[in-house]
Amino acid sequence: MSAVVCNSAKELTVTTITSSELPSSSTVSTINYRLPQIEQLLQHPDLADYVRLLSRPVVTNTLRDLFTSIRQHPDFKTQGVNDIDVMELVFNSCRQLYRRRQQRVINATGIAVHTNLGRSPINEQIWDNVKAVNTGYNNLELKLSDGKRGDRNGLLSTLIHSWIGAEDCVVVNNNAASVYLVLHALAAGKEVIVSRGEQVQIGGGFRIPDILALSGCKLVEVGTTNITTSDDYINAITENTAMVLMVHQSNFSMQGFTESPDIQDVAQRLPEHVSLVIDQGSGLSSEQYAQSEVSLPRYLQMGADLVCFSGDKIIGGPQAGIIAGCQTLCQQLAKNPMMRTFRPGRIVLSMLEQLLVQKLNRNPAAFGVAQQALDRAKDSQSLAQQWAQRWKSYVQAVPLVMQVGGGAIPSETYPCYGLKLTLPGKAQLHLDALRDLPIPIIGYVNSNQLLLNVATLLESDHAAFIAQLDNYIQSYIHTEAK
Repeated sequence: MSAVVCNSAKELTVTTITSSELPSSSTVSTINYRLPQIEQLLQHPDLADYVRLLSRPVVTNTLRDLFTSIRQHPDFKTQGVNDIDVMELVFNSCRQLYRRRQQRVINATGIAVHTNLGRSPINEQIWDNVKAVNTGYNNLELKLSDGKRGDRNGLLSTLIHSWIGAEDCVVVNNNAASVYLVLHALAAGKEVIVSRGEQVQIGGGFRIPDILALSGCKLVEVGTTNITTSDDYINAITENTAMVLMVHQSNFSMQGFTESPDIQDVAQRLPEHVSLVIDQGSGLSSEQYAQSEVSLPRYLQMGADLVCFSGDKIIGGPQAGIIAGCQTLCQQLAKNPMMRTFRPGRIVLSMLEQLLVQKLNRNPAAFGVAQQALDRAKDSQSLAQQWAQRWKSYVQAVPLVMQVGGGAIPSETYPCYGLKLTLPGKAQLHLDALRDLPIPIIGYVNSNQLLLNVATLLESDHAAFIAQLDNYIQSYIHTEAK
């Protein structure tokens, strides 16, 4: 029996399935049980982009899995492909696979440091300045002065000293690794004192008590959920105590009847064998938009031996964990065997170097995406009103708020403006459709209203944002008119 599956672009020859897959029926001769040949599909012009974007082997395996699924489906065994649009299934499978790939999106969520959207975008100037270092060989572990093995930190310790006053630093691949390394290297087998109000859990199930257990430390809980005093810490110290760990409540805040200890008082009263370590998290240094938060320099001035923080939140750099403070402790961390597990590569290190140089020179390129978004928030009303006028009855300019996000400064919100789409239909359906655009626009739904926050749009995204929203609204209007 011969049969073909046709597509509007060209006719495709087909492959025959085995007779054991055919139903015993007198209607078999009228049913098409053949699927396109994968090799010919791979040469189809409409699949060329997916082969380029995903690779030929990946597309091949995707089509094989799809055809296996089709053959196993009951409808295929009784009806063949007569009522199946095979080419549509092929394109949908490739498209869904491509959507899993890392790609550019437009942030209209109102959260500047959005964990799901890659946290802080790297400034183009910073990126360009480290291109040559990373596309050729570099002196990652070579001292150019004498040709001997060098320190991977390069200039970072010097830069961080000038930035926040720390004696030394250690850089790892994220802040969770910072906390683990500090606990494992400085307190394994010993007691670590943590307030009950600071035994937090962050995204992905990272819990402070679990990390202490994995690092070989014994957790000593002090205080209550809402109140912990200096005396609570001091009275819990024994000869086996190695550390007091204070953890920033990065993704929540407590209000009302609460009390926190005087950190300087705790530092001054700690015996010499006990270190004071602060998991500060955000990397806030000299920024002025979070007056309620304690900065890195201030923690060190109050007597913290070490502070741990992220390189990709407030700072605006690549994902990294930075441990800064006492030189003796930093050297002890650097010699720990686990350091090789956590150390970052040259891309991260060179980017942090370049970022801190620009930050010390007060170059706006190094201000971080949160500061940039807050600066844009001042102009967001006029921008939102201008764009709302462009689309008139389908879009309104509305007052909104933005947050820093990324597990930093959880209690602060900042006024800004955005757009409310008033297209007919459910807001969630439009939200899903915008996420399906060539450059996905990521907004949010609140009270059944689709909102797009203008403050968190990068200036480089304005053109794509306008063009895509223009097309979407016009397409929707045209469809509704039919």
